[in-house]
Amino acid sequence: MTYLVNGRSFPEEPAPGQCLRTFLRALGHHGVKKGCDAGDCGACTVWLDGDPVHSCITPAFRADGREVTTIEGLGSPGDLHPAQRRFRDAPGFQCGFCTAGMIMTSATFTDAQKADLPRALKGNLCRCTGYRGIEDAVNGVVGVQSAEPGRAVGRSVGAPAAEDVVTGRAEFTMDTRLDGMLHLKVLHSPHAHARIVSIDKSAALAVPGVHRVYTWQDVPRRRFTTAIHTDHLVDPDDTRILDDTVRFVGQRVAAVLADTVAAAEEGCRKVRVEYQVLPAVFEPLEAMAEGAPQLHGSDDPFVRDPVHNVLLDLHTHIGDVEAGFAEADVIHEGTYFSPRVQHAHLETHGSIAWMEDGRLNVRTSSQSPSIARVKLAYLFALRPDQLRVFCKRVGGGFGGKQEVISEDLAALAALDTGRSVCFEFTREEEFTTASPRHPMTLTVKLGAKADGTLTAVQVRNVSNTGAYGNHGGETLYAGGAAVMLYRCPHKKYDAFSVYTNTVPSGALRGYGMTQPAFAVESAMDELARALHLDPLALRRRNIVRPGDPLVALHDGPDDVAFSEDSLAKCIDLVEDALARTADLPPPGPGWLVGAGVASSLHETAPPTEHVSEAWVTLGDDLVYELAVGTVEFGEGTSTAHVQIAAGRLGTTPSRIRLVQSDTDRTGFDTGAFASAGLFVSGNAVLRAADAVRDRVLEYAAAYTGVHLVLCSMDDGEVVCGDRRVPLAELVASARARGVRFTAARKAYGSPRSVTSNTQGFRIAVQPVTGEIRILHSVQATDAAVVINPAQVRGQVEGGVAQGIGFALTENHQVDENGVMVNPNLRNYRIPTYADVPRTDVLLVASTDSVGPLRSKGMAECCINPVAPALANALHDATGVRFRSLPLTPERIWSRLAARQSVATGAGS
Repeated sequence: MTYLVNGRSFPEEPAPGQCLRTFLRALGHHGVKKGCDAGDCGACTVWLDGDPVHSCITPAFRADGREVTTIEGLGSPGDLHPAQRRFRDAPGFQCGFCTAGMIMTSATFTDAQKADLPRALKGNLCRCTGYRGIEDAVNGVVGVQSAEPGRAVGRSVGAPAAEDVVTGRAEFTMDTRLDGMLHLKVLHSPHAHARIVSIDKSAALAVPGVHRVYTWQDVPRRRFTTAIHTDHLVDPDDTRILDDTVRFVGQRVAAVLADTVAAAEEGCRKVRVEYQVLPAVFEPLEAMAEGAPQLHGSDDPFVRDPVHNVLLDLHTHIGDVEAGFAEADVIHEGTYFSPRVQHAHLETHGSIAWMEDGRLNVRTSSQSPSIARVKLAYLFALRPDQLRVFCKRVGGGFGGKQEVISEDLAALAALDTGRSVCFEFTREEEFTTASPRHPMTLTVKLGAKADGTLTAVQVRNVSNTGAYGNHGGETLYAGGAAVMLYRCPHKKYDAFSVYTNTVPSGALRGYGMTQPAFAVESAMDELARALHLDPLALRRRNIVRPGDPLVALHDGPDDVAFSEDSLAKCIDLVEDALARTADLPPPGPGWLVGAGVASSLHETAPPTEHVSEAWVTLGDDLVYELAVGTVEFGEGTSTAHVQIAAGRLGTTPSRIRLVQSDTDRTGFDTGAFASAGLFVSGNAVLRAADAVRDRVLEYAAAYTGVHLVLCSMDDGEVVCGDRRVPLAELVASARARGVRFTAARKAYGSPRSVTSNTQGFRIAVQPVTGEIRILHSVQATDAAVVINPAQVRGQVEGGVAQGIGFALTENHQVDENGVMVNPNLRNYRIPTYADVPRTDVLLVASTDSVGPLRSKGMAECCINPVAPALANALHDATGVRFRSLPLTPERIWSRLAARQSVATGAGS
């Protein structure tokens, strides 16, 4: 067979049954991505004789004698195809993992297809953008702006890696192949709770190509937590690399190392395991009951109440809620449920590990290589200097990669064999073994005077942490934001994080606040209707304002403060926007129309210690090297960091060379989560850039004899009074004297401010089918000083899209045996282009932030008010209150069909 790929002939023979995707990647065409291996996501799209196909479901032999074009063959940096140029200039990407497939699909569109993008893009998924940037790219809308020297901040500057992303040359985690690389696959438990009696490796080791089979007896017996925080003590050390007890279906039982993925998978099938099956429990309330199976023993000091499977419980109050309810004219109480949902980042988890000069190197898809290194050093008794952890570009995260769940096994095998080792999750493993959002059941009780003044707020939160407690405690604390949004003299918050025999829950965008936001904002809407008040009027009366205490969990000192009433401004903007679309017609006769609004507050950094260090150096080539540990996975911090540095150094982004996310080349960085990639790391970048600027100016002042106050940076020159001195001249002079223009600075996640946002929807509901169509979506957000307008809009649009999935379609379904029944993108149903409306993003400027240049991160908070706003709009349209997510058509139809027998506003 002969294959013609991008105009080059390859006399290669694919393996029997090999798909075109794996064949092309083996040839070095890494722009062809793996997202699903089921034809669902489109990340692997290539052309066969000019027609786009999903290469993961196309047998490789079908390309014999045909012309194959991958993203690398479409164009190159400096010589872009028009479609690549459009995606660069829109911009039409965030993390960029789906971008090659999007470009290969859309580059073939006719005018008719461009006019019907819901159908034309149905085979391509994006989890980051909300699809608006992609739509703009397809239609040739330009959003990227240039920047004059020193004026990069406030401009929609393009991403530093933009041309590499759109040409498929940007390296993601798995876009490499090392000589002699072995492949690791995992045997997963079929039982929700069992003790391993014995494991027979012999048949697996007899499989040709298998080198090792690792079991719990072959790994360090150290407890750790997979969760990533600077302070590891906030999470329980209740996990082992491999264990002799399994606590959920899908838990790792054995790991097989082999020459090929196929041999490793066959080895897994040959491992013989004898289990003693133990009683299992899947619901938190059942797990807390007397006589429930105990998942963790009393020897674990982190478990608060092992007899009742309670990892952690919180009980706090302000004032006296009973007295508050006694003062109320109206009391509302309801119980609300948010299900388990998955991140569905298109790049799955994965790590590649190898030994080099006696040191362990780990290339991984992590949101925090610095802390991953700390954990690996602990697990394998290594000094930090014996270990390097780094990331290339990461294909989405959303909190899902705030865990160490692939690095440990890859490191174990590399240390053991001395060979390079690759461990890459399948899409099914993402659903069944990675950490989804915590299911939470919240009971909210609100009391108010007749004029709407709140007298008491009481919230009880029962969170399902799953089999292990990674993030179980921190998300519970974060849920205290449920009682932070509104002023009230009497508040009470009781919360429980409970172990069950389900996949461990973890960090997901919104981090413990998305579920309480759904509950409290739905309850506030119900309270308003019980009081016969406008829901927005009730919120305006009770929202916290400057000077009000924010802290819900204790009455001690705190580092959070704000001085501007931005939330009220957000509410006003959304109310006005919805009023302007009040006359939007429904899709047809019989549709019911309604509007809903919800709000949220979000602290601008997590309360745990968050630290980042940035280094800036002016090189001999007159380019400033900016080294910062923050990972880029679509949140846009790389672009913002470059803009901040360029602005402070009086230059353009093109003269900033970014080095990032490598423990050998950058300082410590807690990680890109909780919007800290901008708020904390951005401050470190600003301080380091300022320090280098000051050193250059001080040197220039001494060099020219001009007073320092008369010196300023101007791109490639320094202006000293009436004289302009080329940087090249200063650098040469400094070098001759042994002077370097370099500086390192740190920043911390304290003090903190808050950001606020309000989401509004106008929807239409078809009562015959239960279908929801979003007629208008608007979010107003307190963006403070905007570093990059296009990126802020993109983050909000993406967050709203993810929130729509959380509210309407996504549900990690587990059967009576603890088995996930929909572990693929086709049946899990993240939003497609057709599901996501264009959201009007309205920015409220404020100056009360302590972030870099008084900016605030937007990636985290924008998801929180989406689900309650949709639920409130659904009630407004139908008169029926839904207190459980997702709001699927079948559930809506069922409730509406039975409305005569169900009182308006009754729970479901």
